[in-house]
Amino acid sequence: MNPTLCSQSYNISDREFQLFRNIIFRETGIHMSDRKRNMIVARLSKRLRALNLSSFSDYYHYLNESSDAGNELINLINRITTNKTDFFRERHHFEFLLSEALPTIMEGARSGREKRLRIWSAGCSSGEEPYSIAMTVREAFQNERGWDIKILATDLDTEILAQASRGIYPSQQIIPVPMSYITKYFVRRTEGYEAGPQIKNMISFRKLNLMDALFPMKKPFDIIFCRNVMIYFNEQTKAELVKKFHLHLKQDGYMLIGHSESLMHAKHLFTFIKHTIYRKVQHV
Repeated sequence: MNPTLCSQSYNISDREFQLFRNIIFRETGIHMSDRKRNMIVARLSKRLRALNLSSFSDYYHYLNESSDAGNELINLINRITTNKTDFFRERHHFEFLLSEALPTIMEGARSGREKRLRIWSAGCSSGEEPYSIAMTVREAFQNERGWDIKILATDLDTEILAQASRGIYPSQQIIPVPMSYITKYFVRRTEGYEAGPQIKNMISFRKLNLMDALFPMKKPFDIIFCRNVMIYFNEQTKAELVKKFHLHLKQDGYMLIGHSESLMHAKHLFTFIKHTIYRKVQHV
C-alpha cells in the first residue's frame, strides 16, 4: 500500500456523494440525507485506503468495473449499515409474546392447528434480538411437547451475521438479560458469555436484502420482528416492504416494529393491537 494513503483524509464532491447515495439506496433501500455526508466519508474512507485508491471517483469506478466488484459491494454495505441493538430491547414486545401472542398460538394448536411456530427477526444485527426471542419462546413452551419451532434471523451485513452466529457477548452487553436466563441459556467464556445450544439451535442466520422483490421463504410466519429498520427508508420503500411482510405472515400473524415506527398508513393490511404491535388483517 502507498504509505501516503495510509494517513490520507478524503473529500467527496457533490457529484460523488450523489453517486454513492444512489448505490446505497439501490442496494439497501436506505435514504442518505445530506446530513449523512460526513458519515459516508468516514466509513468508506477505510475501503479506499484498503484498496489503495486516491478518490471516491476511483472507488466508484472500482465498484462498477473491477472483477471483484461483487465482493466489494458487500464490503460497502457492511460499512454503511447501522448495527445498534440490545438484548430485550423494547421489553414490552417480549412481555407481549409471553402473555398474549404465544399463549394464543398454543391455544390454536390445542384446537387442532399444527404444532409449528415460525418467527422471523428481520434486520437481526448482531443477534441480540433473535436470542432474546429464543429465550422468551423457551420460557413460554417449557411445558409443551411436540412442537416444531424455528427462528429465522436475517440481515444484509455479512460480517455482523457471522458475529451473531457465534453468539459471544461481553459481560457488559448481557446486563439486560435476567440472571435466571443467563444461568439457563448462556455459557461463561473467557471473552464473556456464549449463547448455549438450547437457544442457538433454534435460530438460522441468513443473509437477506429486504429490498429484494421476492423473499425466498416458502411458508408464512406466525410473528415477524422488524424493529428500527424502516426508519432508514423513504415512504415508498416502507410501503412496499410492509406489503411483503403482510404476504409472509399467517392469517392473524403478528408484526412487531420499532418504537418510532408506525403501520397506521397500512390499516388495510394490519390492525393496531397496542404500541408498535400489529396483527395481520384477514381477507384483504
